[in-house]
Amino acid sequence: MLVAFSVAPSGDGELTRQGPADSVSQAVADAVRVVAESGLPYRTDAMFTTVEGSWDECMDVVRRASEAAGRYGSRVSLVLKADIRPGHTGELDGKVARVQRLLDGS
Repeated sequence: MLVAFSVAPSGDGELTRQGPADSVSQAVADAVRVVAESGLPYRTDAMFTTVEGSWDECMDVVRRASEAAGRYGSRVSLVLKADIRPGHTGELDGKVARVQRLLDGS
């Protein structure tokens, strides 16, 4: 499965003791670090991090990434979209490659 997610803290947090006007870059970096350390294939862009794995693997990573971001605020906003397609792997790159071939006229 593929899971695209975005986390953002708000409110006062244990690490910054600052309000929600702070940049969330450090919180996002800590969340993405959790994903990277999971060993699962992933890609991060300006809006989402997409991770590929089994249901349990992906949900565990999303939970831990949310917890990491949550250290910067009293609450966390989580946006999640999943493509649940049993029996398929390599879709993090495969989906993009299929579209690119069509764009290239192949």
